Amino acid sequence: MASTPPQNFSWVEPSKLAAMALPRMTSEYQYLLDKGVVHLVFLCERRRLYNVPGLGIKLHNIEIADYSPPSMSQIDRFLSIVEEANAKGEGVGVHCINGNGRTGTMLACFLVKTKKMSGIDAINKIRQLRKGSIETHEQEKAVVQFYQHTK
Repeated sequence: MASTPPQNFSWVEPSKLAAMALPRMTSEYQYLLDKGVVHLVFLCERRRLYNVPGLGIKLHNIEIADYSPPSMSQIDRFLSIVEEANAKGEGVGVHCINGNGRTGTMLACFLVKTKKMSGIDAINKIRQLRKGSIETHEQEKAVVQFYQHTK
């Protein structure tokens, strides 16, 4: 089967964590599998998960309203999914609709936890890697609060 990358696809940590806009076509899901992405975390308030039978991607939904920050428990859940999948050698993809605000916020929290970055440094790094990431002051604040929570 042919595969094409989802819009706005990039690795934050190769083979471990990728980000993207909402995949819509079977060829995009196939691309993820071809790259080792076995888990897909959807960060939208409404379930828009496309059912792609037979491909074997494990879908996870963490409901966060558009332009809103995740709660600490949602951040912890996301990071647990990534940690458990990576421990099995399985990659994780994360997306909201466009892969910017909610996605970027979770990615920055990932860097805070795994790279021991400050909240501000993690935000800057994600924005450098993925233009348009972390769209609101509230999302920035969530990353900084997560950093403070980890100290």
